[in-house]
Parts: sequence; C-alpha cells; structure tokens
Amino acid sequence: MARDSRWVWHLTPPCPPVWQQPFLNVFRHFKVDEWKRSSKEGDVAVVTDKTLKCTVYRVRGPVSAGNYIQLPKTSTQSLGLTGRYLYVLFRPLPAKHFVIHLDLCTEDSQVIRVSFSNFFKEFKSTATWLQFPFICETGTPRKGVGSPGARWTCLQLDLHDILLVYLNRRYSQLKSIRLCASLLVRNLYTSDLCFDPAVTVAEARRAKLPITPIPREMAFPVPKGESWHDHYVHVRFPSDSSKTSSEAVQKSCSPSEAVLAGPVPRLLPHPAAFSKLVQDSLALMVQKHGPTASRQAPSVPRPLPEVSVSCERSEVCSVGGPSGRSQEPLAWVKATDKHVVSDSLHVSARQTTVEPTAPEDASPQESFLPDPVLRLKGVIGFGGHSTKWPVTSASGPCAQALWTRDGAAVVYPCHAVIVVLCVNTREQRLFLGHTDKVSALALDGNGSLLASAQARPHSMLRLWDFQTGECLSLFQSPVHTVCSLSFSDSGEVLCGVGKDRHGRMMVVVWGTAQVGRGGEAVILTKVHSDVDIQAFEVAFFDETRMASCGRGSVRLWRLRGGGLRSCPVDLGEHHALEFTDLAFRQAQDGHTLYVCSRSGHILEIDHQSMAVRRARRLLPTQTPGGPLPQKQAFSSGPGIAISSLSVSQAKCAVGSEDGYLRLWPLDFSSVLLEAEHEGPISSVRVSPDGLRVLSTTSSGHLGFLDILSREYSVLVRSHAAPVLALATECSRGQLATVSQDHTVRIWDLATLQQLYDFASPEEAPCAVAFHPTQPTFFCGFSSGAVRSFSLEATEVLVEHRCHRGAITGLAASPDGSLLFSSCSRGSLAQYHSGAPRCRILRVAANVVCQEACPNPSALVVSGDSRLLAFVGPSKYTVTVMDTTSLDELLRVDIGTLDLAGSRLDSAVAICFGPAPPGHLLVSTSSNMVAVLDATSGRLVRELSAGMAVFCSRPPTGPSRCGTTQHRPALAARCTSATQSLCGLWLSPPTSSNSLVWETPSFSGTFWPPLRSPLQEVSKALPGPPQPAKLAWVQDNWRTWCLGPMAFPGSRCPCHPRRPHPGWTSVPGPPRTMMVRAGVLGGPGGDVCLAPILTCFAAPGLGEGQGHGGTLLPRLTVSPLSSGAFSMSDESCGPEGLCQASGPPVLVQKEAGRAGDGAWGATGGPWDLGRPPHPRDWPSGLRTDPAAPGRQGMVTYRANGEPKAPIGPGACSTGRARAQPPTRPDSYRHFTTRYKASLLAKGLSFPAVGDEQLHLKAVMGYNGNGRANLVWRPDTGFFAYTCGRLVVVEDLHSGVQQHWLGHPEEISTLALSHDAQVLASASGRSSTASRCQIRVWDVPGGSCRQLLSHHDTAVQALAFSPDDRLLVTLGDYGDRTLALWSTATYELVSSTCLPEPVHGVAFNPWDAGELACVGQGAVTLWLLQQRGGDVSLQVHREPIPEEVGGCELTSLCYGTTPLLYCGSNAGQVCVWDMCVGRCFLAWDADDGEIGVLLCSGARLVSGSNTRRLRLWAVGAVPELRRKGSGVRSSSVFMERELTLDGAVVSAVFHESMDMGVVGTTAGTLWYVSWTEGTSTRLISGHRSKVNEVVFSPSESHCATCSDDGSVRVWSVASMELLIQFQVLSQSCLCLSWSPPSCEHPEQQRVAAGYSDGTLRLFSIPRIAMELKMHPHSAALTAIAFSADGQTILSGDKDGLVAVSRPRTGMTFRVLSDHRGAPICTIQSTRREYGDFGAEGVDLWLAASGDQQVSVWASNWLQDRCELVDWLSFPAPALTEVPSCLPPSLAAFCPWDEALLVCAGLGVHHEVVFYSLRQKQVMEKIPLPFFAVSMSLSPGAHLMAIGFSERVLRLVDCASGAVQDFAGHDDSVQLCRFAPSARLLFTAAHSEILVWEVTGH
Repeated sequence: MARDSRWVWHLTPPCPPVWQQPFLNVFRHFKVDEWKRSSKEGDVAVVTDKTLKCTVYRVRGPVSAGNYIQLPKTSTQSLGLTGRYLYVLFRPLPAKHFVIHLDLCTEDSQVIRVSFSNFFKEFKSTATWLQFPFICETGTPRKGVGSPGARWTCLQLDLHDILLVYLNRRYSQLKSIRLCASLLVRNLYTSDLCFDPAVTVAEARRAKLPITPIPREMAFPVPKGESWHDHYVHVRFPSDSSKTSSEAVQKSCSPSEAVLAGPVPRLLPHPAAFSKLVQDSLALMVQKHGPTASRQAPSVPRPLPEVSVSCERSEVCSVGGPSGRSQEPLAWVKATDKHVVSDSLHVSARQTTVEPTAPEDASPQESFLPDPVLRLKGVIGFGGHSTKWPVTSASGPCAQALWTRDGAAVVYPCHAVIVVLCVNTREQRLFLGHTDKVSALALDGNGSLLASAQARPHSMLRLWDFQTGECLSLFQSPVHTVCSLSFSDSGEVLCGVGKDRHGRMMVVVWGTAQVGRGGEAVILTKVHSDVDIQAFEVAFFDETRMASCGRGSVRLWRLRGGGLRSCPVDLGEHHALEFTDLAFRQAQDGHTLYVCSRSGHILEIDHQSMAVRRARRLLPTQTPGGPLPQKQAFSSGPGIAISSLSVSQAKCAVGSEDGYLRLWPLDFSSVLLEAEHEGPISSVRVSPDGLRVLSTTSSGHLGFLDILSREYSVLVRSHAAPVLALATECSRGQLATVSQDHTVRIWDLATLQQLYDFASPEEAPCAVAFHPTQPTFFCGFSSGAVRSFSLEATEVLVEHRCHRGAITGLAASPDGSLLFSSCSRGSLAQYHSGAPRCRILRVAANVVCQEACPNPSALVVSGDSRLLAFVGPSKYTVTVMDTTSLDELLRVDIGTLDLAGSRLDSAVAICFGPAPPGHLLVSTSSNMVAVLDATSGRLVRELSAGMAVFCSRPPTGPSRCGTTQHRPALAARCTSATQSLCGLWLSPPTSSNSLVWETPSFSGTFWPPLRSPLQEVSKALPGPPQPAKLAWVQDNWRTWCLGPMAFPGSRCPCHPRRPHPGWTSVPGPPRTMMVRAGVLGGPGGDVCLAPILTCFAAPGLGEGQGHGGTLLPRLTVSPLSSGAFSMSDESCGPEGLCQASGPPVLVQKEAGRAGDGAWGATGGPWDLGRPPHPRDWPSGLRTDPAAPGRQGMVTYRANGEPKAPIGPGACSTGRARAQPPTRPDSYRHFTTRYKASLLAKGLSFPAVGDEQLHLKAVMGYNGNGRANLVWRPDTGFFAYTCGRLVVVEDLHSGVQQHWLGHPEEISTLALSHDAQVLASASGRSSTASRCQIRVWDVPGGSCRQLLSHHDTAVQALAFSPDDRLLVTLGDYGDRTLALWSTATYELVSSTCLPEPVHGVAFNPWDAGELACVGQGAVTLWLLQQRGGDVSLQVHREPIPEEVGGCELTSLCYGTTPLLYCGSNAGQVCVWDMCVGRCFLAWDADDGEIGVLLCSGARLVSGSNTRRLRLWAVGAVPELRRKGSGVRSSSVFMERELTLDGAVVSAVFHESMDMGVVGTTAGTLWYVSWTEGTSTRLISGHRSKVNEVVFSPSESHCATCSDDGSVRVWSVASMELLIQFQVLSQSCLCLSWSPPSCEHPEQQRVAAGYSDGTLRLFSIPRIAMELKMHPHSAALTAIAFSADGQTILSGDKDGLVAVSRPRTGMTFRVLSDHRGAPICTIQSTRREYGDFGAEGVDLWLAASGDQQVSVWASNWLQDRCELVDWLSFPAPALTEVPSCLPPSLAAFCPWDEALLVCAGLGVHHEVVFYSLRQKQVMEKIPLPFFAVSMSLSPGAHLMAIGFSERVLRLVDCASGAVQDFAGHDDSVQLCRFAPSARLLFTAAHSEILVWEVTGH
C-alpha cells in the first residue's frame, strides 16, 4: 500500500435480474398500449411527434393530479425494476406545468416518493418524500431551435444516489411511476449502465470513445451534420461526481441550462435562482473545506467537493434532511481535509482540484513506517455465525472446518477472520476482509479457490486466492443469510444455500470460472425451495449434479440449460426424519450418497435410481463383551442424534450430539474408533488421504483423530462466551482470560495454546491479574470473592471476601508487593502480595465508582508502583491515591472538560503513561482522551478517542503537543485504555472482538498522528458494539484486544517520515477543571469532609463573565480520605485454604456523591415547579439552570437515576413509589385476563423431531391485547397474537407459523422498520418477578434476545426510525419507560414515570425524540447520546384550556411537524412540534379514541364505540398559521365503519386505502376504504370455548362458547363460514347429527344453552329449525343417538332428558344423577347382548360426583336399561380448589368393551374399565387431575388436557407420553377429528389445531 493512501470501501450492489439487462423498455414490457398492467386518467392520448417521427403519449389537462399515466395499475402492485438509472424521454408542453412521481423502495422496505416538477419553486424533503424543482432557464435560442420548454429531454435519474445522498437509504427497486400533465412522453427505460445520449453506437465504435453509447431504440434522431445538443436536452441528476456540477450542466444543456435545483450545489449564471435552503447548505459545504478553503470567500456558491462514498455499515447521513440540519454522506477518502463527527457518523470531503495544505505556521510533522503500525499475528478462538435452524445442541457459532488438499492444514473461521492452521507447526495464516462473522466456507477441489460468506451485511461473499490470500472477488448474494457453500471439484461452480429476507429457502448457483482471470462471479441461476435444507453438496464427479437434505427431505439437483431443477428421493417410511448432513462416496462410480439424521438413521441412496438402497440406525447400546456401542438393525428405540458425517473410500466418520466421534466401515458392522469430546460435535471431515478425521464441537473445540496412531490432537480451544478481562505475564509468556462461561484460562503467548483451565460453576469471574514475580494469578468474582491461584500446584492459595459486590477491577503493583481490588459497591481493598499467601491490609468504602462495569482499565497502578488511580467516587471524577497509605493525592472532576456539552462528561477508562513525563490518560464518554499531569491534575492536552500515539519523551514545541484523528471504525466510546512502556497508547473501538498485536520499541520525540493500528482488524471485526479490552504485553512487542475470542498482533518497526499534507497538528487548549490536590485527614485515619466551591466560566466567555453575567457555582462535597483500616492476622481454613477474616465494620456516611440529584423550579417555558397534576414529578428529576436555553429541562441518566445537580443546595433524595396503582379510565391499558391455572413443571416434552403432534393452526385473535397486530404490505409479513403465541400467517395461503416462548398472555407487538425484528411482550408469570420481552428474528423465526425489566405489564413497544433503539413502556402499575440498544439489547436508559402513560411513539423525522401521552399533557423526550451513554430530557406541554380537561390516550405523527393525539373524550388534538403548541382540535368520536394512524393527508381513528373513521386532514398544515384553538370545517370525515368491538389494533397501507384492524371481539378485519367494506380475516370466540364437534365427513367443524355463539368452520382452511348468535345466553354444549340419519343431506347441529333451552340449527339452510325447553337449568351435555332421531341432554341439576327433534317433545327424563351436574354424555351403536341388556344404542352419562352410568336403549321401542354403574371415591382434599375437575368418561374406540374414565379421584390417573369383566383392566398415572380427554378413533392415542396449561398425548399401546405447551390457560377441551389426523384443543377462547404425525 502506498504511504499516503487510505482505505476506500466500495459496496457491491446485488446482482440485478437478467431480464432487466442491459436495459429495459418499460412501456413495452408492461404493454402500456393495452392498459391492462397500467392505468390512465383524464386526457391521455397517442399522437405522432414530428420531431421524433414516432408515436408518443400526450398527457394534458388543467389539473396534473387528474391527468396521468400510472405504472403499475394499482398501488398495491410493484414494478420490481432494479436498474440504477431511470431514463425518461419526455418533452414539457410550453407554458404548462408537469409532475413526475416515482415511488422507490429501499432495502429496508421503506417506500420513498421522489417528485420532479417545474411547478415546484424550491427543494423540499420529508422522511418519505423528496420534491425537486425542474428549472428551465431561458437563454437565447439558436435559429431553428425550439425554446427550452419545448425541446425533448432525456432525464437521467440515478436512483441509487438520490436515496443515498438525500435520505441515507439504500435503493432496492422502482415500485411505481406516475407521469402527470402536462407533457409528451416517448418511453421509459431502466438500466445499470450510464449511457451518453449524445453519442450513438456507431460513433463510439468509430472514435473508440471510452463511454457507453445510448442504444439505438433509446436514441433521439439527429439531422445529419448537426449536433445533438442543438435539438435536445440531457439532464443527469445527480450530476457525475467526476466533474464539477457546472461542467456537467454546461456540456449537456448548452445553450440553455436545465437543472434540478436541490441541496446539491451547482454553478448557474444567476445564483439568485437557488432557494434559501440551497444557499444555506452551500454555505455549510464551503465551511467544511479545511484551512486553505476557509480563507477564501467565494462570491458564488462553490460546487460540492468530490466525495468517495463508502461505509462499513452502508449508512450515509442525509444532506439537508427533514430535520433541517445539513449533513454530508458518510465518506472515507484520500487527502482528508477535515472530519466532522456527528452521532458516530464520520464525514470527510475532498476536492480533486485543490490539494489541502497545512497551515503556514505549522511545524513539520512526522509519522512512522510501515503503515499500519500493527499487524495481526494470530487468533485464539474458533467459530463464526450460527446459521442452523432450528437451533439444536450441536448448533451455535459456525463450526465448519475444512482440510486443505494436501491435508497439511485446516481452514476454519474465527468471528470474521478466516484462519489456515498448519497441523504440524501450528502456524497461522489469516485471511482478513470480512466485516462480520463468517457463516460458511468452501474450498474447491484443486485447493486454489476459497469461498466465504458473512452474516451482515447480508450475505456478502468473498472469493480468495487460497495460495496468496488475495481477495479476488467481493459480491452480495440474493440469499439473506448464507448457511452453506459448496464448490464443484473444478472450482467453476459455486452453490450457496440460505434463506431470503422473507424466510424462504433459496439455492443460488454462481459461475466462478473467470474469477481468477480478472472476471467476476456471475449468477447462473437461483431458485426458491419449499423444503428445508440443512446440507447441500455438489457432486465431485459431475459439477451439474447436487444433493441436499433437511427436515423430511432428500433431494437431488441438476443444473441444465441455465436452470436448476430438483427431484425428491422416495424415502418411504423415513419421510418424517430430520436429516442433518450428507456426503458422496469417494469411489470410482461416485453414485452413492450417504445421508444422516437426528434420529440416528444413515441412509444409503443410489444417485442414479434416486432410491434408498439401505437404511441403518445407530443405537446407543452396548454388547456384553465390549465397551463400544455397536450397530443394530432398524429399531424404534431412541437413536444417536447424528449431526455430521464424512465418507472416504472405505470408512465413514460420524459425529453425534452425545459428543462422540465414531469411525465405521461402510457396512457399519462395528465401530472401528471413537473419540469422546467435551461437547456436541457439529462437523466432521475426513482428510483427503483418509488417515485423519477433523472434528469440531459447539463448545469451540477443533481437533483431529489420527487413524493410524489412534491419537486425538486438539488444535484450537476457545471460550464459549464473551471474554470479560485479560492479563499478561511476560517472564513466563502467559496470558490469562476470564469469560462469561465461568472459566479462567491460561494461554501460552508463543504457541497460543491453552495451558490451564479453571472453572467456577457457581460464580462468574470478572477480573484477573498476574503476580509480577511469582507463578500465581489473582481473580475476582461476581460474588465479591478475590482468590489467589497457584499455577504450579493448580490450586487456590487464599480466598478473601471483604467485598460485598462484584469485583470490577484488579491491579498488582509492578514490584509485586501490593494488590488492589474494587467492587461494584464502591469499596477498595489493599492486599500485601509479597508472600505466596496474600493478606488484606486496608479496606476503604465508597471511594470507587459504583456504576462501573468490570474493566481491565478500572484500576491502574503507575509503573513506579507509587500511584493508584481509579474512577470514583462517581463516574465524573478520577482519584489518585498513594499505593502504600491509600491517602488521596489528587481528585479530578472530568465532568467539567466539556463545558459546551449538554451533559456532564464521565470517565470510562484510565491508564498511566511512562514514568517521564508521568501522565494519566482518561478516556471519557464524549469520545475524547484527556492527558493529565499525574501530579497536579493539570490538563496537558485532549485527544480523539479513535487513536493517539505518544513517544517516551515530552514534546519540544507547542505545535507538537497532540493530534486528533477521526475514523469511522473507531468512532465509539473508549471503554478500555492501555499504554506500552515505550509510550504507544491504544484506545480500542467498541467491538466484540479480541486482537493480539506485535510491536517493537518506539523512538522519536514528536507526537504525530498515526494511522489507526486497529484499522485493518476493525474492517474485519466490527461486529456488534460491545466493549473491547486492551492490554500490552510487557515486552512491548505485542498487545491484546479481547472480546468473545482472542487475537494477537505484531507491531512493525517504526521509522519517521514526512506526514501527508492533509494532516494538521491541533494543540489542546487549556480548560478550567475542578481539581482537588493534597490530603485532608485527621489523626488515626479519620475522615474529614470539606466542601470545595469552585467557580468556572461558561464556554466562550471571559473570566468573570458567566451565564447572565455571573459565575456559575458548583458545590462538591466528598470524602477526601478513604478511611483506611489495618487488619489483623488471618486464620487458616481447612485443607490449607486460607479464609481471610472480614475487616471491621466500616461505618461511614456517604456525603453528596456525584450522581445524587434534586429537582427544582426555575421558571421558563418548561417549568416543572408547578406540576399540572396532584402527583409531582419524582425526586429523581433535576433542572439545570446553568444551561442556556434549557431552563426547566429534566435530565435522566442512562440507568434511570438523575444526573448530579448543578445548582447549589442540591440534596440526595430517594425514589419513592406511589400508592398501589388504580387502573386509569382508559381502555388503552392492557389487563391480563384472570387465570386460576398455573404453569406446570417437570414435564416430558418430546425431543425435536420426535413430536407426535405438530401445531398446524390457531383459530382466534387475542382481542384483549393492545397493538398486538403487525402487517407490512410491501413484504407481506403479517403477525398477531393469540394467548401466549405469536402467529405469523401468510395471507395468501393461510399457512401459519407459531412462535412459542412467552409464559403468559402477550400484551403488545412491534415490528422494526426493516421488518427483520419483531418484539413481543407478555405479562408477569407466577415463576418470574418481571415481564418478559422477546425479540424475534423475523426471517428465521427464532428468539434472538430475552429482555426483562418491567414489573407488571408492558403497555407499548416501539422501534426508533433507524431501528437502533427499542422503547418499552410499562402500564399503569409499572410506570417505567425503558430504552434498549438493538445492537446489544442492553438497557441504556430506564425512567420512572410519575403518572400512567397511555401511549408512546418515536418521531419519524428525528430518531432522538419520543412523545408520550397521558393525563392532560403531551410529554416529549429528547435523547442525547455521548458515546454509549444516553440521557433523556423531558418537556411537558399541557392541553390548552379551550380543549377541556381530558386524558390523551393515543398519538401518531403526521406530516412534519404535526402530532395528532386522541383523547378519552373523543377529541383529536393537533400539535405543532416546532413550537410545542396545540393549535387545532375537533370532536372525532363519542367515546375514547384508542387508535390513531396518519399518512399524508389521511387520518384513521378507532374508538371504544366500535367506530372506525377516515378523516381528510390535508388542510391541517395550512391551519397552523391560524393559532391555537382554531376549528375548521376543512377537516372532514370521508368514511365510517362500525365493527364488532372496540378498536385495539390497526395497521394501514401508507396510502391509507386498505388496512387490518383488530377489535376486542377477537376479530381481525380487512378494511378497504376505497370500497367502503370490512371483511373478516381472523375470527374467534371472545369467551370460553365449551365444545368442538365435527361433521361426519370432517369437512366442517362447529364450536360453541360462553359468548352465546355457535360457529361453523371449514376444516381445510380454518375459515369461519356460519355463525349463529343467541344474545344474553351461553352455549354450553354441542352435538353434530350422525351420518345414520334418514336424510344424510340434512346436516344439523344441536346446541344447549344456559337458560335450559335446546336449539337445532340446519347447516345447509343456515337457519334455526327448532327450539325446545327440556330443562329448567342450564344444559351441560348433549348428544345425538346413533340413528340421529333422538337427542339426549343433561343439565346442571343432574337430569337427563330424552327428546325427539322431529316432534320437539321430551318423552323421558332420567333422574338417577340428580344433585350433580352432568359432565359427559356419549352415545354409540353396538350390539350388547353379552352385557345382559338389550338395545341398539349404548350410551353413558357422567356426573360431577364421580358417578358414571352406562345404558342400553332402543328409543323407537321406548326401552332403556342400566348396564353398569361406576362410582369413584373422592380424594381427601386439604383445600377445595376454585373449580373442581369434571368427571370424564368415554367408550374406547379400539375396544368396544372398554370404558375410559378420568377426573377427580383418589389418584391422578386414567382408568380403563371392562364392561364385560366388570373390573378395572389398566391404570395410567397422570401428573395432575385431567380436565379434558379425547381418544383417537385411529391409533391407540389419548389426549388429556390439564388445568396446568399442558396437553399430554399418551400412547396407550407403548405407554409413552409426550407433553405439549402453547396454551395460555387451562386446556378445558380436547377433541380428535373422525379421521384421527387432527386434534382440536381449547384454552379459554383460543383454539389450537394439532396435526397428528407418526400414526
């Protein structure tokens, strides 16, 4: 790399569809002339143009909006055009206005409208709309040339750059186009090529021009001998960046200029033509040019400097965005003039014509060679990105490893680094380039080409020259996440498998033949597959044949004719297996395929016949003669879960989840070798020579088995969780690491191999430190213990427990005499470590910051062992103590470094510099590094946190005192700091990675900037923003950076050289600081408290000229001495373990810690001194009178506590909770439905793949939830909740996915803006103290994170517009507002609210603003972030008196800057967010408005009056000028719909034409405002479901509920067909007429109700046929007789009535069960002569007193005889349950003489009673009392439901049981369908449909 070069990263766009290349004729492709796929409105005609001599379309009319051509026909469709450039060939009509609307889709599925018109006067932008004025400047036209307004124009639009520059979005596709009057249009074209319309193909070939000529069909005709520009206009927008704007316009538009005026500056003859916005942005651009440019004062706006746009995260901030703040795109370019840092986005711009130079008075600067100064030496760790779905015990990080062709090395991923490890020498060769975890690897057969894929950015693939390590190609795959890669043997075909953004499986085939010859990889084909794919491999003998396997599928693929086709292998009885891996046999014929499964099966498949040749199953049994498991024949027992296999010519290696690697012969007769691992095996690979087997485990181990020597060698070990801290020991060359996996590991620095492993299952290690001279190390734990370990004896030497909190820091003095430890409770301990068994000397309380996390840089000792430094007693101060006496020498207030900031600055990490000059370096939360004098505390200089380099000697001149450099990869808070003895200081980026670097000694006397040493690795290892840890090895040649894995690096020799002219030296200006020097203390170590009053001036003011002309006082009261105490001798514990005696009780009051706060009234617009409600704001708030313009602003810390007070007299107060909360008068608050059931424990859930029940569908929607519905029309993602399930449904096919995990009912949902993450929240369960929030990965359907913070319920969830934050709002009982980072899902802020809040929403134009609504006010929260610290500032705006006293219950943002709020009185208020006032209100409903949605000029309101209304609010922005309280008839209601319940959820398309609405009735409605209709999408019962019955053909089923309804459903589609409703009654029982009726076509349903009536409904006629009243009490059971002519019904009093539906008469009443309710009645047809009774029907009745009667009857002869009577004893209950289980009884369908009974008995059991033998034949024990039961009419299966929310499936033949979760309440109903293929269960109102498998 050249010396002066800088990295520029170019993002490769996804490959466009082939049919759109090289260009696409839009009108021809969509057949505009037929108007089937397009539409026209108004005056649109086809005319012939004389200039072009062809037909064109003329669009004209007085109103542009009423005359247009639109593609496609409707707004719900999409063109799907992916071309980067859009060419519009059109001609504006003279003196007329025209408008062109383009709807563009971004990669995050956001639709942006881009409009161009000569009607617009200035550029305007919102978050979803860009308006560009099209200005035609009139010049002097030539003779014979038309005026500019009448000339044909080629408008070339770069859609990619338009979204990137103006909205910081990535372009995906063109969705729709609308061409509005008045204009002529010839055609539209899209292409990825940039054509020059003035050059034809013939001219380009003849002149050999290096440009792309325009195709012939796109070209305008040019008369011979004349110039193209004399007749036509070419407008390219944005202009080419390789030229200045003026040049591009002048060349294209001469003699008249046609430009697009926007915030991109252009040189025009008349600068006044620009709008004010453009001039403002131009002025800002000029200010960003640097020293040379700043001295110039141009009279006209200068063009934009050339910018190379490249970003690691593909993010660019907008130029002149909606907030009005002008910003530049993210750039990283050569010759940087000046860097502007804002919100972790870095901006740099350069101008090609001007070379920036350093100031004239700047001294020469020197840098060092080579550049970069560090190089990556090695990697400790193994594993990449997990791509296994579903997640199993063998999944985890990408655990793929490959052999090289010669078998001498292995290739594996470690995070984003690819490692090639030599097996014999253990040398590493590293491939750097990936920016995130590697998800897949593949090596071709020749060993020359390596392919790798990474997780994020999605599916970036790299092709490497394996021999040289050079990256040959970088491209993006259409697959969202690549899980598998496979090369052909020749390396010319590469196959990738994964899932697209919608979660569908996709296979992509690339051609890679030209990659090594300068070409790129091209997509040969790509196909979607509906089957699951877990493994995919290209056949080594034919690169056109492939094979795949997955859940229930093995397919063979073939590439032919440019297409990829597949054929399934007939698996026969093995079709339900879950296959995990496959391998082709390495033989001459090559036609044998081996496939393994998770159940232990290995199938041998013939590749040609596509049939299973042989099937084997490996069972974990042992023979009597040997210890090794042997192969058995196919069996039904539990097999070995095989995760991977690999086949050689004679052997097969199998890796299983039991941790064994087994080597078998190909006949699988016996095990040849096996090796046991520490964890489940994830992959195995046999070496090419067949002599070694490589294996990897999910726990991070990599090794190989040598077959000849039968020895196993471990190559790589790694931690199984992120690394927290590290320490190095140079003399022995060792490294110690502690991790969240509860282990402490010692590594050899030379070989990077693990030496020792100390495990602590009970406690988590937090900090570690080596003893400088002895072979021991110290470790601190989360329990507060500090232990000393001996490396020689590998035992614990001594344990100290003087801390009460988790250890946050450990530091040993370099001379080895002292050890220091700190904990999270703020205490500091001093130990004497000179002896092998250290002892406690002193303990000081409340001196260390209690908010600190474990950090290697939290506690540091100077190199001369004299000084100890730490952050404390608050995070705003740094304290320096004497190491011997612990006397305080210095205290520095870091919070005053940035006086201009909006919040206090805090210290994050510290370290000492080399002895001379003795500096203390402090990393702050504002991304700065303060260099302090360790003696006086004076600020020497201030540096950027990205990187700084110091030499060992002080600078010699003022111009060499420091430098600042910004880098995109390093713009984050420095959480760890370290400095070598030679003076090279490093501050790491926030990364989850771990690096080890090597570096020699440092020389020189200058302090120059240096290119980031972490730059190379930061490109390879950005990862999620987790804090990184740094440490220098004491030999000064290596440094370590730790995260989940460890990476060593090397430092290159450094030589001074001349710096690049773009670098400048920036001296650090002196700042006023609060410094406490000296020691104040009394005799005997008493603590003396002394207040220090320090006055300092506000920034920018002279001395004595503070804010308001007065000094700003700050009062700091702090303990100046720590209170040191001497300790007595220690007592020895048992077995030589010394337990240190605890220190004396330390009694010390904490006085005025920084961090305590109070609030007060300061007056001003945000005055909180007079709260508008009885409840005051909590005491944790503060007002900051010192900050100009922020009077009354309330500020919170990230942890929810207030900031330190600035005003005098601040005092510490506690945070008080209000009295037990009462529910507000608002239906917006979620209240979980009362449940008497509790979750069960200790059940027998089946293993994955062995389930006999599969949840197929859920019938119902939880109308009790709030905002529990999400829908993304552009992607089709649709999800809602039912109980504790998240149901994801395909609206086209009706197929459902069910995400299970919540323990309780789900209250609300939220979908991220990119539709990749779904958040769901449930209430607090009986086993957890807090609510549960789950974060789901939408494409994979898996739970990504589990959050817990709120106490009672979560009211609302919302993602920020940039999806970087998630806000969670607690309900009225919780009253907390929490902010979470979506990168790490860590809690960044939590605030206690003084009153209930009903709703929350992010500002769509500003991700840093939140709005909440509650009691009489709108609350605005402003988010301010400094590094990783987030503060909240709150401002309340009360409702104007004119509106009246009410509560605001809902809110939504409209067009900028409007906020709409709904109230419980039915009013809608509109707020102007610019000035913070309510200026408009109107009565929108009679009840409470709970839902508000706004888009453009339309507003939807939903209320508890069941009304849904559509409002036209297009005139509201114009009404802002009329002032507060304005009412206007311009706001009117367009449509109104009345639904079946209160509106609780709603999602609408951005056009507001259609949407989905949820109601409290449990219904989801599809609403079409265009048609004015509402259609049921999802419907369910709103009350408890009591019965499910089936039609004889099983085509329909019927349900009844306490809501009085009988609903008939289609079993195939689960759609509601018929509903019979009886008001004010509950339907308690149901029965479907049997097929033996005299008229089979007359299908009828009998229903019993709570008033004692029986109703008969006709299904074909959809009418009630008969109503009878056979009972005076509620009917509880009902059944048809076997012939369908008689109905038996039982009531609550125990009477059984026999009625004839033909006559409507009851002819018999049986009172044998009087006194107990009838629970069950069942009737069947049988011959019962052997039972001693005659009759054609046998029926039973079971009552609640544990009595079961069996009867034989012939109702036509009026005969009924008792066959048997069973009585079951009741148990002796210690307490009566709230609801006794029912008595359950049923005839056994597989044995006509058996009766099955369950219910309340002495034992929890099911009893099988023989009617022939009159005795109990079998008892099956149960864990609980059964509340429902059903027996399968097919297999011997029995389903039992429990009140503990569990469903149990019992195999009565084998006795096997399986338990299933998913119900939200007691499973009160189980019913098998007649075909035995489906099982219906019900829990309260939700109905779950299970598919029975395996029988």
